This record gives sequence, C-alpha cells and structure tokens, in this order.
Amino acid sequence: MATDRKTALVTGASRGIGRAIAERLAADGATVVINYARHRDAAEAAVAAIAAGGGRVLAIQADVAKPAEARRLFEEAEAAAGPIDIVVANAAVFLAKPLAESTEEDYEQVFAVNTKGVFFTLQEAARRVRDGGRIIAVSTCGTRLYFPHASLYLGSKGAVEQFVRTLSRELGSRRITVNALAPGFTDTDMLHDDQARALGVALSPFQRLGTPKDVADVAGFLASEAARWITGQTVDAAGGVV
Repeated sequence: MATDRKTALVTGASRGIGRAIAERLAADGATVVINYARHRDAAEAAVAAIAAGGGRVLAIQADVAKPAEARRLFEEAEAAAGPIDIVVANAAVFLAKPLAESTEEDYEQVFAVNTKGVFFTLQEAARRVRDGGRIIAVSTCGTRLYFPHASLYLGSKGAVEQFVRTLSRELGSRRITVNALAPGFTDTDMLHDDQARALGVALSPFQRLGTPKDVADVAGFLASEAARWITGQTVDAAGGVV
C-alpha cells in the first residue's frame, strides 16, 4: 500500500503533532481529512497550509469522545473523500495533577477524550478501513516511565496501547496494521510547563525537545507500504528518552 492516492483521517489534527501528521501524509500524496473538536480557526489554517502546498485536504468538526460524533465523522469523511485507508487516532488532552487531588470530573475529562474517544475512533476504523490499510493510535513514551502528577494522562494512554495490541490481532487477516506511536517530550502547546520542557531536553541523548515533524515522519513511515510487517507494536518517536 503506497500512501499516494490513499485517503487518511487524522483526529485532533488542527494543531501540534496531529497537524504535522496531516501535513506529512498529504505531502506523501494522501487525501487528508483533518478532524477537530473546537479549534476551527486552527483547522482552517491547517487546511489552507496543506492546500497551498498542493495537497488534497478538508476539515470536519466532530467530538470523538461522543460515539455518535465519531460515527458521523467517518460517514462524512467517506462521503467527501471516499473509502478510508489510513486512520490516525491522535486527539488527546493532558492534565497535570497529583492522583490524590484528582476529581471525578478530572477523570471523566481525560478519559473521555484519550480513552473513550480513541476506542470509538478505532472501532469505526476497524469497521471501515479498507483491507491493507493502516491504523495508528498516538500514545506516549511516558507509559513506561514514572512521572508524578500524570496518572490520569498516562493511565488513559496505557489503555490505548492495549486496544492496539488486541485490534492488531483482530484485523491481521485483512492485512491491516495497527500500531501505537509513542512521542516523547515534543514542542507543542501541550508541553507548556518550563520544568517539563527542561526535563525533556535533559532526558534525550540529542539534548533537545522533539518537534511535531520528528513525530510525523515516524507516523508517515507507519502509514506506508514499508511498514507492512509491523503491527501490534508501540513504536517510539521519543528522541531516545527511556
């Protein structure tokens, strides 16, 4: 499966890593559907930038934390761009808070997007992605590290990695690969704390933060024919952070 002439849907793609993945897939020749929940202006800017470079792209608003909206997203994407070959489940939120101080509202907020939203995105992808396609769920290298104040985020992403392992077994007969992509400390709006940014630089052998493009290039590989023999894996794009 070549990325060229394929259709890709990327959730949470108006900014940061999601936008960079959308840009990479469009540059590789895919028609890209950018999903966003709230940031319409950012989504329109992403569409304009990709289109200016000759890419085929459109944006669809949907809150994937709501199963009915996730379903609508896929229906509208198929109606506008045709059958889907590549799905990247990227939409996520981050909340830094000690576990002992986290509220039920905090739990619901984080798990609604990061876990429930990804689950139903993967469910629609499993039903709709064409044989030989690619499904990628964005996780984090933090699931194997011990970070304080990140229990909700890391717990939600740990579930995503289990979804990926199971789904890869369920879709193997259709030659669909299913993998998790695990960024490290990446220079996006989500990484706004100066202490966390300094830690990310210190933990990487490259002594810098990752860029959205660093992560997107790995996603582009996982979406390509070259990654046909990789499935059920969590693939690091973390700059050597261990």
